[in-house]
Amino acid sequence: MKISVSSYSFSKQNPDRDPIEYIVLAKELGFAAIEYIDRDVADPHRLREEGQRLGLPIICYCVGADFLLNGLQYEIRRLKEQVDIAEVLGCKMMRHDVSEGFQCAEARCMSFDQALPILAEGCRAVTEYAAEKGIETMVENHGKFCQDSVRVAGLVGAVGHQNFGALVDIGNFACADEDSAKAVGNLAPMARHVHAKDFHSKAGVGDDPGEGWFLSRGGNFLRAAIVGHGNIPVRQCVNTLKRAGYDGYISIEFEGMEDCLQALRIGKDNLAHLIR
Repeated sequence: MKISVSSYSFSKQNPDRDPIEYIVLAKELGFAAIEYIDRDVADPHRLREEGQRLGLPIICYCVGADFLLNGLQYEIRRLKEQVDIAEVLGCKMMRHDVSEGFQCAEARCMSFDQALPILAEGCRAVTEYAAEKGIETMVENHGKFCQDSVRVAGLVGAVGHQNFGALVDIGNFACADEDSAKAVGNLAPMARHVHAKDFHSKAGVGDDPGEGWFLSRGGNFLRAAIVGHGNIPVRQCVNTLKRAGYDGYISIEFEGMEDCLQALRIGKDNLAHLIR
């Protein structure tokens, strides 16, 4: 495995910084590659040129999406345009969200299974288009509605296309109160890309710890951590991925309170030790 970094790790604390600088910082910190989120991409040609100049590939493009809220056909068209941007960046992978869930009051009784055919149709149309350009697409366990490993696996199976798989974020399962080791075991055979993320956690029966903490879907307290400092069993998850044959990039996505450059340096060193 090679260690990469998400632009989100820089931009969350420095939203006004020129996104091209993230490539320079990633190179200085010793990462093997970088991935970009959509809000950090205003000029994909310029980013690709800088990556080529520094010898740091842009490996993945991560895009927000919602087939339920925005409408199926509209979102398919928009995501195909995002695939074109991924192609300009030189990426061979694109992650897109699928939905935050049903939004209207009348939909409170609607389940993920009811949404699944719509989500699968959208993902299939996008991945068929991306396949023509040599770009794999994937869904991440992200956004609480499609966060559990069972739901992600169900969506990948429903799409049923060899170009579509899962971006496995080993930390995000905690947001749905799912054990990361078990969840990674469920999804490891479908992994096309991996995010390394860590969380501090406290049971929801206690007092609110205050600033920096947020609630999981089931009401437990979480705070983003430096990789290796939190409660996520990173080594166990990595070993499970290895046994499943995964040997791609593992990208740090840091969103904690510590200084991002220090956190990324420490997290990269910890992860390098854990993936040996």
